[in-house]
Amino acid sequence: MAILKKMSPGRFIVLGFAAVIIFGALLLFFPISSNNGVKVSFIDALFTSTSAVCVTGLGTVDVRDSFNVFGRIIIALLIQVGGLGFACVGVGFFVLARKKVSFKDRLVVKEALNLASVKGIVKLVKAVLLITLSFESIGVVLSFLVFIKDYPPLTALGISVFHAVSSFNNAGFDVLGGFKGLADYADNVLLNLTTCGLIIFGGLGFFVIKEIIHKHSFKKFSLHTKIVITMTAALLVSGTILIKLTENVTWLGAFFFSTSARTAGFATYAVGSFTNAGLFVIIILMFIGASPGSTGGGIKTTTVFTLFKSAHSIATNKHCSAFKRKIPHDVVIKAFIIAFLAISLVCVDTFLISIIEPEYSFIQILFEVVSAFGTVGLTTGITPDLSVLSKIILILTMFIGRLGPLTIATIWSFKAMSNVSYSEETITIG
Repeated sequence: MAILKKMSPGRFIVLGFAAVIIFGALLLFFPISSNNGVKVSFIDALFTSTSAVCVTGLGTVDVRDSFNVFGRIIIALLIQVGGLGFACVGVGFFVLARKKVSFKDRLVVKEALNLASVKGIVKLVKAVLLITLSFESIGVVLSFLVFIKDYPPLTALGISVFHAVSSFNNAGFDVLGGFKGLADYADNVLLNLTTCGLIIFGGLGFFVIKEIIHKHSFKKFSLHTKIVITMTAALLVSGTILIKLTENVTWLGAFFFSTSARTAGFATYAVGSFTNAGLFVIIILMFIGASPGSTGGGIKTTTVFTLFKSAHSIATNKHCSAFKRKIPHDVVIKAFIIAFLAISLVCVDTFLISIIEPEYSFIQILFEVVSAFGTVGLTTGITPDLSVLSKIILILTMFIGRLGPLTIATIWSFKAMSNVSYSEETITIG
């Protein structure tokens, strides 16, 4: 206990997520979670648990074909804990039990949600739980109206609950069987729009949703909220147009993929049949991902916005600013570090899996790695056939992608920054 109290919030979050993943893997590995006659290996149980907690959706086994009702409930709970963050869930239990939330717990939640301070943490956690319950409840009702037409009432309700939880948490898991995803509902407008709505709001971030509810006016929003809304809208529109231009899909299908590619992972068409151009568009969307403090992954919309704005400011010799507000220099540096670490991770993992799995094309492997890093879950169909070593690489990639490469990098920092300074000397760049 003394070690846990001295542990930094970042390290505590990393170990907490790892503990939840291992616990979930053990539960899914036991026969009590599997369908009759199905034997799930530990590596597949670990992969599924990691994918659920990291709200990714990549699967080496099909959820419905491999796991019984108990197993699916475990996966849904892992998705919920992973989407909200175990820190928020823990504080939520304290709040419900009317127990005092310690300063250490507040620091952990601050780190988990990428907040600037611990001020108002408890109120925010309450809002997060209420927002999650509200959106998922609406999702259950609307999804049920679709699934009741094809399944018995109780089964339709179970599928609807799982789908709503998976959608709002940007997880991308489904329980329809056969690795077919939502292909049977590609033309169902209600389910497509319901799923997209849950994905979009889940990817905005709880702080942004709270601000939208309370302030109503774009002019009154904080700079963070303005950037998130602007980038989300721009990516949805541009992604829809590019996917429609590169693939033989409907406008509804193009919009669905543009939404789902940014960390959700649901598919209404077979991604394996897409052209290289279409796959490349989706790779870019997956790499960017959702927004900070949300249930989604990727390097985040605000990071990409800051990168473009800083590049423009350097080129024009102006301050890095947006919406009549200056973006702090340390934020710009952080954005470049995150982008560098993310690109490095994707390159290394793609290189390693390319060596291990020479039978697959470069675009297939790159797509799989970016999907894992962005906690998306879309696949060209190669996931179940990967070797154990490749699965382990993707497990680590999903873990790093969910927590953020910068969080992983900083947990190894044991000493404070040295005060030693060196003389400055210029170098030639470009």
